[in-house]
Amino acid sequence: MLTKRIIPCLDIKDGRTVKGVNFVELRDAGDPVALAKLYSEQGADELVFLDITATVDKRKTLVELVTQVAKEVRIPFTVGGGISSVQDVYALLAAGADKISINSAAVKNPQLIDELAKEFGSQCVVVAIDSRCADGIDWVYTHGGRTATTLQSKAWAKELADRGAGEILLTSMDHDGTKAGFALELTAAISGALPIPVIASGGAGSMLHFKEVFTTGKADAALAASIFHFKEIGIPELKLYLDEEGVVVRK
Repeated sequence: MLTKRIIPCLDIKDGRTVKGVNFVELRDAGDPVALAKLYSEQGADELVFLDITATVDKRKTLVELVTQVAKEVRIPFTVGGGISSVQDVYALLAAGADKISINSAAVKNPQLIDELAKEFGSQCVVVAIDSRCADGIDWVYTHGGRTATTLQSKAWAKELADRGAGEILLTSMDHDGTKAGFALELTAAISGALPIPVIASGGAGSMLHFKEVFTTGKADAALAASIFHFKEIGIPELKLYLDEEGVVVRK
């Protein structure tokens, strides 16, 4: 049985880690380099770094900051934000990233997924889906959750897998920052339909929520931010709890 992964997320704006609710009302959560080092030492399985305003600001990811973070971590490191070409990925891998995450660029040019998978291997390509429910349908959003699309989340996830994405980072915008639990039904539907891992994101507020998303939600990994940044839950304690509850995690 594959072990379930715990992944802290660093949402970066103006060089600082931030966290909001439903993608708005951002507040400062600390220095990304210090947080990255702490999570690596605490036993996080991976780390995700998302430059959340890169696409909106029409600029590239903060490569210098990525380099600083990469020097401090000894775990797989995924970077996203403003990536739109093979050249962008080369620059981030050179800076120390192990995987990249794209969202808006994939919606704009789906062929990019095929190109990146061919150039770097599917294991390097994580595609993020920011999903919001309206009238019972889950829709894809881009540009940091600002722009609605006509893509339905479940169908888009299947297309991404078919095109060569190695993982899906699925964020429920409705649950983001609420600490009310992950979007279990949506996560389970996408996880159960795809041959690739799904990382669940949005809504973590307790240790039970992680157990639920790994069991009921069928997620392969769970990503969280504020509960780790503000020391509401420690990664070692979370892993101990999950192990006691029968969820297979890396010690």
